[in-house]
Amino acid sequence: MTEQKAASFIAACVQMNSGRDVAPNIAAAGDLIRAAHAKGAQLVVTPENTTLIEPDKKASLAKTPYEAEHPGLAAFGDLARDLGIWLVIGSMPVRAEETRIANRQFVFDPAGRIAARYDKIHMFDVDLATGESHRESAQVRPGHEAVIAATPWGGLGLTICYDVRFAYLHRALAQAGAIMLTGPAAFTVPTGEAHWHVLLRARAIETGCFMFAAAQVGTHAEGRATYGHSLIIDPWGKVLADAGTGIGVVTAEIDTSLVKKARHAVPALTHDRSFTRPAAPLSAAGE
Repeated sequence: MTEQKAASFIAACVQMNSGRDVAPNIAAAGDLIRAAHAKGAQLVVTPENTTLIEPDKKASLAKTPYEAEHPGLAAFGDLARDLGIWLVIGSMPVRAEETRIANRQFVFDPAGRIAARYDKIHMFDVDLATGESHRESAQVRPGHEAVIAATPWGGLGLTICYDVRFAYLHRALAQAGAIMLTGPAAFTVPTGEAHWHVLLRARAIETGCFMFAAAQVGTHAEGRATYGHSLIIDPWGKVLADAGTGIGVVTAEIDTSLVKKARHAVPALTHDRSFTRPAAPLSAAGE
């Protein structure tokens, strides 16, 4: 693991309600990012799908340009430079190939340059008890590389939404030098109510990392509802900020010395052991 840099700073999570048109979403995100900066934030994280939530698959593809042509790239790079902040766009869907997109996270440095990119690895393919069905893999090309962005305060490990259910990804990021993790999301209301706080606190505790989880909130096009509750969590699992269910910004002071303290108290990241897996999975009844 790389050496941790001791420092304190203000982090912010933006909570927004993205719609089905890119330009208004960029403008809305920009206003909230400026509000976060006005509160002293030096690192700002926005939600998954910041620039577009379009339920219609054909329309979504048509509205998603390749990265080099995406208006959000210049807009957010300029904003990071103008405000002098580290800006994490939780995800900005970009065209990956003719028929598929990438759910891509961008980290901009205070000069407006792209410091890191991450394509969401784990795809949300589920049928919910409410009748909702989601097949992210039908349109999104999954990523294959874990990414850590180098910041003045230490390594920032990048994840997106459904990734939160895969503890091994967060553990690998922490063991590779991350002391902070992003978890931007557009969690549905039923799974959010049941699992959002628990999963994010668990990932922070297991890794001894700060967690910055900016979220979508409210009702989107065609009735899709997202849970909100953007969270900033410390390495001991304490919730430092919770945005609740409204559009807005939350901030918290981040004391990176808490990472070393948490990992000293519970040094689980250094206690990996190899083991033999069962030969075959058992049935649900254990037979």
